[in-house]
Order: sequence, then structure tokens, then C-alpha cells
Amino acid sequence: MINSSHTNTQPKRWGLTPLKPVNSSLKWGLGISFFILFVALWAFVSFTGIVSSTFLADPISMLEEGYELFTQYNFSHDIIVTILRVLGGFCLAAVIGVPLGIMMGAYKAIEALLEPFVSFCRYLPASAFIPLLILWAGVGELQKILIIFIGSFFQITLMVSVTVSQSRRDLIEAAYTLGSSRWGVVKRVVIPASAPEIAESLRLVLGWSWTYVIVAELIGSQSGIGHMIVDSQSLLNTGQIIFGIITIGIIGLISDMLFKRCNRRLFAWSLL
Repeated sequence: MINSSHTNTQPKRWGLTPLKPVNSSLKWGLGISFFILFVALWAFVSFTGIVSSTFLADPISMLEEGYELFTQYNFSHDIIVTILRVLGGFCLAAVIGVPLGIMMGAYKAIEALLEPFVSFCRYLPASAFIPLLILWAGVGELQKILIIFIGSFFQITLMVSVTVSQSRRDLIEAAYTLGSSRWGVVKRVVIPASAPEIAESLRLVLGWSWTYVIVAELIGSQSGIGHMIVDSQSLLNTGQIIFGIITIGIIGLISDMLFKRCNRRLFAWSLL
């Protein structure tokens, strides 16, 4: 006779069971612990002189430089400018890329026509377009928004297309059986079923947009976080450079968390 109490008892693996979720408190604790470990390692190598301050400022110096940026150099304005650039390029890419991706995923003829070109373009680095965009649009805001657009548009289009093409066939066949038209199937079945994954794709691409904005601000920019980093690099001020990088990371993390929360509220049924 098998001892049921023995068979039902499994050793605790501290959340290392494959695909088994951890509780919220442990999740936050582990995440914060790694940040603390990273800062401790950074402080150790900088304060002990293992890495020269010329190449790596210590955490305290970095915070002092950050305070100086806000109080003397109006860094808050640079942050606002960078955020607006990201939102401008990303929203433009989403407004065009999402409908195009839906059409590609839903209609195979359109996919056959556009997918090879879109796949080709998504491998092209956005930074390679900077010389052309400067010639076409100058060095103003349009040029920077277009760099973010190019970096985001093809990714969004292809990811949305793949998501839509994986729609459940049984739901589509059921809609046809109930008398739905071809456009009705796309409007009432394909789009609602794909919406949560489309939103998740947009969240991921928004994170990539933050990398493109720094590239856009490296040349011909008079404001923005990237402009501040370039100025700090010319002065060998690693404290300001690190503070700018961390600022981007914090803003990106906040935007990612907000995006996740909005997705959970809008598509709560998809989590059931």
C-alpha cells in the first residue's frame, strides 16, 4: 500500500520548480535583492579603487552629479523632451504598424506580398538611417521621431502579424457557421482574440524604443538625456553618464509596469 502522505510531499525548491510561479512577496524580494547586490558590487569596485573613478564613478558621486544636473542644468527638461520623443515615434509606429500587422496576419495574400520586405527591414539598424534622415528631415525633432519610428514600426508589424496568424481556427469556423462575413470574422473574432497578445507585443517594443531614442539624440541634439550623456562623455564625467543611463532605466521600468497594469485591466478575461 502506497503512503499517500509521502507521495504528496515534495521538497521545497525555493521557487525553482519549472514553470511554477512564486508568490508576490518572494518575487519582489528577489528582484530588489539583485538590485542591492549589483549596487554593492559597484560600490566595492569603485570605492576600493579596483576601477579608477575616471572610468567608473562611485554611487555617491553619481548621486551628487545627478543632484547637480537637476539643480543647475535643468535635467528635468531633458527628461520630458526624451519621453515625448519616445512617445511620438512609438505611437506613430503603433498607429500604422498594428493595422498593417492585422491585415498581414488575417489575409495570407497580403502577408505573402509584404512579409519578406518587413522581415528584411526589421534587421536594418535604425542608426544606419541617421545620415539619410539628416539629409531628408534635418536635425530637428522630426528626424529623431523618425529614427524611433523606423526602429519600432517593422518590429510591431511583424509581431502583430504573427500573433493574428495564430488565431484559433475553431473560433473562426464557428463564426462562419453562424453566418459571419469575412470582415466580420476579423472584426469580431480575430482582433478580440489577438488583442491581449498584441498589447503585450506593444509593451515589448516600447522598451526597445528607449534604446532608439538615445541613438537619435547622439547627433545634432540640443536637449534630451542622450544629449546630456554626450556632453558628459566629452568632459569624462562618468557620474553624469551613469546617472543618465539609470534615469532611462527607471523611466523605462515605470512605463513597462504601467503598460502591464493597463493590459491586466483591459484584458482581465485573458488571465482566467
